[in-house]
Amino acid sequence: MLRARPHSVRRNRIGLLSAALVAGGLTAVSLTPAQAATGALSTGTTAAGKADPAEDFNGDGYADLVTAATGGTISGKAQAGYVAVTYGSANGLDPANKQLISRSTTGIPGSATAKEAFGQYLTKGDLDGDGYSDLVIGSKSETAGSVIVWGSASGLTGGTKIATYGRSPQIGDFDGDGKADLALLADMGSYGDDPETEGAALWKGPVSKAGAPAQKLNFMDKSEWWGYGKDDATCVDDEYGCVDGPDSTTGPVFFKAVGDLNGDGRDDLALRSYNGDGMWNNTVLYGSGSGFKRGWAPETQGELASGDVNGDGIDDLVVGSDPKDPDIGESMQKVTLAFGTKDGLKGDRTQEFDQSLPGFYGAQEDGDHLGTCVSVADVTGDGKAEVALGIAGEDFSGLTDAGSFALLRGTADGVTGEGSQVLNQNSADVPGVAESGDAFGAGCQLLDTNGDGNRDLAVSSTAENASAGAVWSFPGTATGITATGSTAFNPKDLGAPDAKALFGNPLR
Repeated sequence: MLRARPHSVRRNRIGLLSAALVAGGLTAVSLTPAQAATGALSTGTTAAGKADPAEDFNGDGYADLVTAATGGTISGKAQAGYVAVTYGSANGLDPANKQLISRSTTGIPGSATAKEAFGQYLTKGDLDGDGYSDLVIGSKSETAGSVIVWGSASGLTGGTKIATYGRSPQIGDFDGDGKADLALLADMGSYGDDPETEGAALWKGPVSKAGAPAQKLNFMDKSEWWGYGKDDATCVDDEYGCVDGPDSTTGPVFFKAVGDLNGDGRDDLALRSYNGDGMWNNTVLYGSGSGFKRGWAPETQGELASGDVNGDGIDDLVVGSDPKDPDIGESMQKVTLAFGTKDGLKGDRTQEFDQSLPGFYGAQEDGDHLGTCVSVADVTGDGKAEVALGIAGEDFSGLTDAGSFALLRGTADGVTGEGSQVLNQNSADVPGVAESGDAFGAGCQLLDTNGDGNRDLAVSSTAENASAGAVWSFPGTATGITATGSTAFNPKDLGAPDAKALFGNPLR
């Protein structure tokens, strides 16, 4: 259980304004104490931190955390959803310095709609090339399209509608020209035993604030085009059209992770894709100057994330263990690390592990669900990425599904259990108290919120406090993460709707 923290004096000053905002929807303002008094956003300053610019909306050198609350009630619409942006600082995340964004926010296209789950999909990157990261927000209702919210010295501003394409947008430099591109998916609708055509688009950056890309590229490389009428590039002229084609892909699919998995200087997409007959698998779409080319990925159905675990300069792909009821038959309860090579991912270049990995603190048990969430980035600064894994089904101290998380070190040989860190809400210096059903570790994200060069770890429980949800932040150091100085906040700390908000997943 996590209760609102006793910042009574400062919080109450902010809370009066927050309550007024929530009553009529949410307004995208950043409420530091001074801003609460003046109603103004902070002005940008010279970057002081060392965070990845792609994680930094206001250019101050501190990574900013985006937290979805897909169950939040907005303007009286249940499960309309919202996202909260908590800005980084030299002291890490401060719930007082935040923005709340929903379909009822001034400048955001559309209106709050019940069960839209606004925020179900999130991606960051500098789309317009102005030096500030931007945020793209999708929703469960893919027909509603996506929204781009633009970074600036004063934080996120405005909103540009992307019609049609609302499913799992992803930002990356897919053509290798040094500019951020945007990969988009349309609503799939119904599908049957065989894979079907899903609308897709690849927007070459930069993207203007009017929502116009520099160019609309072929989504799939011409060598990949096929359809049920013509099994080659001539499908574009066939009455049945293309399944994989210039503006479509084999669907349904969900984009899950971005990284350069073959070291060619172009980002690649890792995705969950429908394989037919009710079965799903994972696929990689390799970036190129002429569209994506399809390749192999581990079939485990857990969450996906990429990063350079072994420090060879090529990103690797980490896939969490299967959910409780996978559709591929027997449940795979191990995490899979697929090593990136100059030839991409290969089935004979993998490492599979669970909590029986030597040195991994704890014990492997049925239902732990190792890899409920996955995030991969270099915490310690040694050039090898650590792997953060949620263990939301972890039982301990007589509690069921209380949950925990692990941070594992990367080495030249892959992931090692030596030096592993496993924490839960009952660990020393961690805010809150563990309870059955918390599923702590539902979401996680590594990003440098205090700008010291070491990635910090945000971890969530969407089940906390009757599914209101909460987020914890653990500082990163040269030896890993630490619970000393860790903080936590929930929707009430942000003056945001909290009833069954499911605050905390996804995190970006």
